[in-house]
Amino acid sequence: MNALCCMSYNVLHFENVRTGAIDYDAFADVIRQSGADIVGLNEVYGASDAYDDQAAELAKRLGWHSYFSEAFLDDGVDPFGNAVVSRFPIEQPQTVPVPYPELRTGSQYYEPRAVLRAHIAGRTVLVTHFGLNPDEQENAVQTVLPLIEDERCILMGDFNVTPDDAVLRPIRAKMLDADAYLPAGTMSFPSDAPRKKIDYVFFSADQTVQSAQIPPIVVSDHRPYIVRFSLTATPILFQRPVSTI
Repeated sequence: MNALCCMSYNVLHFENVRTGAIDYDAFADVIRQSGADIVGLNEVYGASDAYDDQAAELAKRLGWHSYFSEAFLDDGVDPFGNAVVSRFPIEQPQTVPVPYPELRTGSQYYEPRAVLRAHIAGRTVLVTHFGLNPDEQENAVQTVLPLIEDERCILMGDFNVTPDDAVLRPIRAKMLDADAYLPAGTMSFPSDAPRKKIDYVFFSADQTVQSAQIPPIVVSDHRPYIVRFSLTATPILFQRPVSTI
């Protein structure tokens, strides 16, 4: 293997937007076809009376490993948050809560958030889903920053902000953005007719990206974001590709 392929995917609790049904098989097919090895998932339910352990159900279909990271209890009973599924063992997984804003000033819906941290295939993998309001997003950034490693680190998720948002500047000061490898103007949401780019894959500077794409796949309400990393030891300077998806 000369590459490691990662995917960031907000899966809308595995609801297939084309049918309205929970459809693990459709999402498993997306992952298989992408060639991904590690997939960070947003909007996932854990096991409860109402829901399966959704990450485990997906991993079962792939023959992979999984870890669910609870951010909060939906309606006080159903675990909800982020997850990772991986071809490789998931080591030392943990959930790091994002502090809830003490004084809520935003106009959007608030909910508790978290960061999933794990070691996979010799890398530190961070998966998160930022809130909709600026104070939530600022808290999320301040939670993520101490978790970023200088070497072999990947941060991915639905950040709910566009690339020009100033809240991302502290992350950009510590990591590179795989957006540089996408055709200019590539969007990720909504999947059927995307109007904005809110999904991200950041990586430490000791890694080299072979390719990045956000293919026009309509299963969730977000498109998957796929980044292929070279396993060669020496990073190289990138140039924006001229090809389109």
